[in-house]
Amino acid sequence: YNEAGYDLLDPSHDTKGLEDLPKVTLMEDDDGKTHLKNLAANVVRSEEEALNLLFVGDTNRMISETPMNLASSRSHCVFTIAVDSRKPDSDVIRKSKLHLVDLAGSERVKKTGIEGKSLTEAKYINLSLHFLEQVIISLQEKQKFIPYRNSMMTQVLRDSLGGNCRTVMVATLAPEEPQLDETVSTCRFAQRVALISNRLELNEEVDPKLLIARLKAQVRELKEEIQILRGEGYERSVQSLNEEERKRCDQLVLEYMMNEKDDAMLSPGEMA
Repeated sequence: YNEAGYDLLDPSHDTKGLEDLPKVTLMEDDDGKTHLKNLAANVVRSEEEALNLLFVGDTNRMISETPMNLASSRSHCVFTIAVDSRKPDSDVIRKSKLHLVDLAGSERVKKTGIEGKSLTEAKYINLSLHFLEQVIISLQEKQKFIPYRNSMMTQVLRDSLGGNCRTVMVATLAPEEPQLDETVSTCRFAQRVALISNRLELNEEVDPKLLIARLKAQVRELKEEIQILRGEGYERSVQSLNEEERKRCDQLVLEYMMNEKDDAMLSPGEMA
């Protein structure tokens, strides 16, 4: 809102106004990854829990009445879902991220005749959409420098514009003739987004905790096999058998010794 970020899921939003909340700040690490401060991350385990958070955030958005819309969004809104999945008995984790972005509509101040607070909001909305368009044009033309850092929104959406992602844009158009210029401008904007080329790859990584646990189990199994080959721990393993298991082992050994065939075999698995 007005080129400043706020957490719409902040619990103190019930008692504070939007601009009284701590501002979300951006930080970049040595690897070029962007991190957000003063932004909550909520763990959800069902679709219903995720939708409830989405509805809470949407309710807390800044809206107001304008000559073109009785409930106009005066801010851009980003709802991010991070999903981690792992197959059973696998130490490979697949990660994905979904950004749901609702952009505030651009306004021609000369046509709407707004002033005061609404005018200030419109200026910031148009400016941030201009920066977003600059990024999209740069990606479309495959320029070497992409101006992601021009605004907070383009920095947040950096991993959803070009590169390893899929980008889908839904444009809202007004069929009335007086809004023809805005409709054409929106269509051109959507066309530029459609022309961005992406490179899709699976985001997979090995969970170190699961990998260590699996390797420890393998080491333990190998040690037990070495002990068996050396004859170590034989007495202990025999003592752990019950009476019925001992009789079964004796029977198998006796049958093996009495078998005069050349291909006679004693299978330890049958003793288990």
